[in-house]
Amino acid sequence: MSDINSGGNYEECRNTADWLLNHTQVRPTVGIVCGSGLGGLAGMLKDPQVFKYSDIPNFPRSTVHGHAGQLVFGTLKGKPCVCMQGRFHLYEGYPIQKITLPMRVFKLMGVETVILTNAAGGLNQDFKVGDIMIIKDHVNMPGFAGNNPLAGPNDDRFGVRFPCMSDAYDRELQQLAHEVATELGYSDFLREGVYCVLGGPSFETIAECRMLHRLGGDAVGMSTVHEVIVARHAGMRCFAMSLITNRSVMDYDSQERANHEEVLETSGQRSKQMEKLVTTMLDRLDNNKNNSF
Repeated sequence: MSDINSGGNYEECRNTADWLLNHTQVRPTVGIVCGSGLGGLAGMLKDPQVFKYSDIPNFPRSTVHGHAGQLVFGTLKGKPCVCMQGRFHLYEGYPIQKITLPMRVFKLMGVETVILTNAAGGLNQDFKVGDIMIIKDHVNMPGFAGNNPLAGPNDDRFGVRFPCMSDAYDRELQQLAHEVATELGYSDFLREGVYCVLGGPSFETIAECRMLHRLGGDAVGMSTVHEVIVARHAGMRCFAMSLITNRSVMDYDSQERANHEEVLETSGQRSKQMEKLVTTMLDRLDNNKNNSF
């Protein structure tokens, strides 16, 4: 149903949102985006309603192994949620406006808070495989070259022409994550840092990793940032986490090689704890007046 050359204009997003709202009774206030191997959160939704991306009008289709390619509606800790099991990436060939279309559909369905997860390579040499990094900021490398999801005519129905990104990642939600992680005993593997996004699909060269690290990057990946930009443009709060699935190679004498199988393996080992962290955060949101919906 999707056209690889079409973008995410208001009418398209409105039609998609209306179609989904007509097919489910759930009115989500929380949107969750699951990264590689991290789709288990969707399986925790109560009374789930599942829509394959291929059945949703105007939706792209996920082509990545480890991404289920479906939208799941339900409740989690009593909160109405919509969960993307599998996301879209620049390297799949879609225009950047198309891969971020789900964020605008989320907004038009009533979502107020977006929680995003991804698998990433660790640039920070203090990070270990299996660490969870709360994203406090990002470096948008494709954006340096003008590939920004907000490029082109601005539709004021979504947001302003020049949105601020210095508060892209909600600080209250970051603090809540730290508090929850301490209570759950996760502090030993919880980090925070800056996420660098590249276009992919090839993994980074040694020189690229060194450069990104010197620019202040703690982790590197191929997703999340474009979605956050569009979500913030539309006024939704964002919280994002990276699961460090491999250490980026910084040494020319190293025999290490990044590979997608390693990403999925590490995701499987740590995913239950990431799920517990997110669900406990959701449980707490209404208990804190500053974090209430």
